[in-house]
Order: sequence, then structure tokens, then C-alpha cells
Amino acid sequence: MTAGLLLAAGEGRRFGMPKALAAHRGHALVTRAADALLEGGCDPVVVVLGARADEARPLVPAGARAVVAGDWAEGMGASLRTGLRALADADPPPVAALVHLVDLPDVGADVVARMCGYAGTDVVARAAYAGIPGHPVLFGRRWWAEIATQAAGDRGARDWLRARDDVQLVDCGDIGGGRDADTPELLDP
Repeated sequence: MTAGLLLAAGEGRRFGMPKALAAHRGHALVTRAADALLEGGCDPVVVVLGARADEARPLVPAGARAVVAGDWAEGMGASLRTGLRALADADPPPVAALVHLVDLPDVGADVVARMCGYAGTDVVARAAYAGIPGHPVLFGRRWWAEIATQAAGDRGARDWLRARDDVQLVDCGDIGGGRDADTPELLDP
């Protein structure tokens, strides 16, 4: 069983609003991203909220569980820690967690399903687009405590990943894109 972990807590300072609340093709980004995890086969799916969580919570689809990172303002590392803690308490415990970011509108259920095919307790794998590492990232349960300890600021698990030589790249360029929606102009309302 592979859990889905959606990081959607940021306030989107440069974006002008929390990206979780932004619309793309008629749906909030948080809804689209959580649906991709659910439809791609993740179970359970945990959505980490923070900024304007009361507005984002109703947008989390049925089948996904919303949790709030009280320390969300510290950055992505805080959200990642909150999400991994929530998954560690799952019964039965998932084999791996597929970590997805809310601002990646081109990552669909097909990318999620492909990544889930690599799940294992020891795995470290990340989607790649045109050979460039991106998201989502798959972390075997074995690594969760170590990642949570090192996750900091807006870097999340980036430093932890860079220090490893066993990260498996999974080519997803044929079915998705790793484009970040860093400005509202990159979305189709």
C-alpha cells in the first residue's frame, strides 16, 4: 500500500494567495492534486494544509484526510514532517509515501500510478521529466523518520535527496509534466 501525501500548506507569497485555493481548469489545485493521488491508487491520502486552512479544507475531496501543519509558516519542511507523522500512525502502515506538491497541475493519476509501481519500504524514487528530477517523490517507510528529522525550511527533503546516490529516476515525461505553477498566469482558470 502506497500512501499519498499532498503538501498544500503554503501561503503563496509570490503567487498572491495560497496555491491550494487557486483554480485550474475549473477546479482548485488542492482538489486536482488530491484527486490525482486517489485516482492513481494511493491509500490513504493525507493533505497537509496551513495558510487559510479553513477555506481549503472543504476543497479536499472525499477519501482524502486533511491535517493542518500548525507550524506551516516555517516552510515545506514543517508540512512534510506533519504529513509523515500522520502517515506513521496509519493502520496498517503504508509501505511508502508518494509526496506530491499542490502547484504541479500537469501531474495526473497516470504519473501517480506509475510511481506507485515502484513502492517498497526501502525505495527512494522520483519522477523525471526530460531527464530532470521532479515530483512526485516516493519515499519508502524506512526513511520517514530520517527525512522528518532533516526536513527544514522551504527545502523540504531536497538536501536529504541530494546527499543520496540511490535515488531512482522514473521517466514520466511521456504522460505528464513537472511544470510548477509559480504565477497565476501559468494556470487555466
